[in-house]
Parts: sequence; structure tokens; C-alpha cells
Amino acid sequence: MKKILYKAVAILAITATISACSSDDNNESVSGTGKIGLKFDNSFGSNDLILETQGNRTSNNEVLKITNVKYIVSNIVLTKTDGTTFTYPKAKSYFIADEATEAGYKFILSDVPAGDYTKVKFGIGVDKEQWQLGASGQGDFLAQAQAAGMLWNWTAGYKFLAFEGNFTSETVTTAIPFMIHTGQTGTDYNYTEVTLDFPTKALVRTNISPDVHIITDLSKILDGPNKIKLSDYNMGGMGAMIMGGAALPLITANVATMFRVDHVHND
Repeated sequence: MKKILYKAVAILAITATISACSSDDNNESVSGTGKIGLKFDNSFGSNDLILETQGNRTSNNEVLKITNVKYIVSNIVLTKTDGTTFTYPKAKSYFIADEATEAGYKFILSDVPAGDYTKVKFGIGVDKEQWQLGASGQGDFLAQAQAAGMLWNWTAGYKFLAFEGNFTSETVTTAIPFMIHTGQTGTDYNYTEVTLDFPTKALVRTNISPDVHIITDLSKILDGPNKIKLSDYNMGGMGAMIMGGAALPLITANVATMFRVDHVHND
């Protein structure tokens, strides 16, 4: 009986040693820092977005030809499997997603602590705290936003989202322009944050740089929880311009629903 007990204790000791070595190896493998890419892929409903193409139909039976899509992605926070978070440095955490440029599809975050990440949080727009630093406190991003047409002027502030094109409807049979710009209007700041779960872990390592593929469904701008009819904002046949008023907070709420993570590539 004693021999059996001695053998059992020995086996447990060996198992514990192997487990400890395995744990140490695993901890060692996720030390250091790496990179992670956030790729924003615009769609309209279930279809990939193609600029200058007519046929993007809303639930209000309005047909859109989209010519310009840009939005500011900011304040990125990544969450690990154990619930701890990594906040990307604020000075580097402002990007412009732009459907018309290759640089506007994917943003690379560098010096990210190695680990297994399961979700991401980001803002759409520039947070009020940053804006209140004044023009001199914006760093290089102010010039970048100006060059991209994402700034009205310093007093009016940034455009958080620019969504433009032309449309027809049951009452508008000849195509006219539409223009939706979100940002600060009066007392409404219209900045919003989004948190997305990953379907699989993003494994950031010194030798692995995962890409998180995010689908942005632009149909939600008009067809989210709030249904927006462009025809209701038609300015006497001159076009639908939504840049303020009661509709903008509704559109901001819609914008918060238009993102989802499709998949994660661990290369």
C-alpha cells in the first residue's frame, strides 16, 4: 500500500513540475510587445461598398449613390482574456478611416503588450477632452484632419463622420445630393464609443501581428435603431443636408451600431 502511495505522490510531483515548466514557457512566449492591425471594411447592408455605384437601398426605399465616406477612429482600448486592458497612447490614437484611400483601411497599433486579446473599444470622433486642449494641443492630427476635409474650422471643430453622395426616392425622381456630417452642434457633442467582442482571440506576440477585420455597415447610418429619411431633409430640391438639429443625435446613436468584428487573422 505504501509503495502505491509513494508512486502516486511521485507522479503528482512530476505532473506539477511539467505543468509549472509549461506555464513558465507560456508566460515567456507572451512577453515583450507586438503589433495589431484594425482593418475597417465598409459595406452597405450585406454588400461590399463600392463608391460611385447606384443601388444602395434603404428601408424607406431611397436609393443612394455614395461618393464619400470618412470617419475618425479614436481612443482605442484593447481587453485581454483576463479582463485587463491596454489603452493605446492618446497622442497616437486618432485615425481617419477613408473609403477612397488605401491608407484609410487599416491602422497598425505598435508597442502593444503581448497577450491574448478578446475585445476592442474605440471612439468615433474626437473626444471633448481632446478638443478642449485647443488648436495647439491637437498635435499632428489637426493638420491631418484639415487635409482630409474632416474639420469645419477650429471654432466649429472636427467632422466625426462624413457621409455624402446623391439619392432618389419615391418623391425625388431626379438624383439630388445628400450630405451627413456629425460633430459638435450647439450643446450636442455627438461623440460616441463602440465596444466589439472578437470571435476568436487576437494573439499579439513579438512574432505575430494579428489583424482584426471590422465590418462597417453604413446602411445603419440611416437604418439603425432610428430610421432617417433623406427626403424629409430635402431643401427645396437642392439636396438633403444633415449637419445639425434634432436628427444628428439620432444619427450618432445609429453610428454606434454599425460596427462588428467579422474575423481575426493571427499571422
